[in-house]
Amino acid sequence: MNKVFIACSFALAANAWAQSPVLVQDAWARATVPSQSATGAFMKLTAPAATRLVEVRSPVAGIVEVHEMRLEGDVMRMRAAPVLPLPAGQTVELKPGGYHVMLMDLNGPVKAGDAVPLTLVFEGADGKRFTQDVKATARALAAPAPAAAGGHGSGHGSGHKH
Repeated sequence: MNKVFIACSFALAANAWAQSPVLVQDAWARATVPSQSATGAFMKLTAPAATRLVEVRSPVAGIVEVHEMRLEGDVMRMRAAPVLPLPAGQTVELKPGGYHVMLMDLNGPVKAGDAVPLTLVFEGADGKRFTQDVKATARALAAPAPAAAGGHGSGHGSGHKH
């Protein structure tokens, strides 16, 4: 009887992974201030198999890109990352000061408490793409970022402000 229970548990777990190929945790976005036209979204991604994040879409922004912030010398620079590799079983954190989703040309303000809809587009090792919808809860600018220091201050090489 225990063997049947264990087999069913594994089958249910495998089915859960198949229905949600990438585990998305702690999705949040930074709320904006008046006249701000861009903001960032952050989350933790864990894929069961080698996967790549190849695109992000959102109806709240005209342009949505995955960006990377990197310290070059003593200047923090930001650039678009065409793909974000997700190694099998490893959590990749999108956070202030590192990889993040950049929402630009916003259609309106993002207020604290808003649920910002995001569609993540992933590509598996087999080249097949699949999407996953996520809601990122907007947090006020002064709200603490989970496990992240720094943030999106000035000094980026690309000229984006968020």
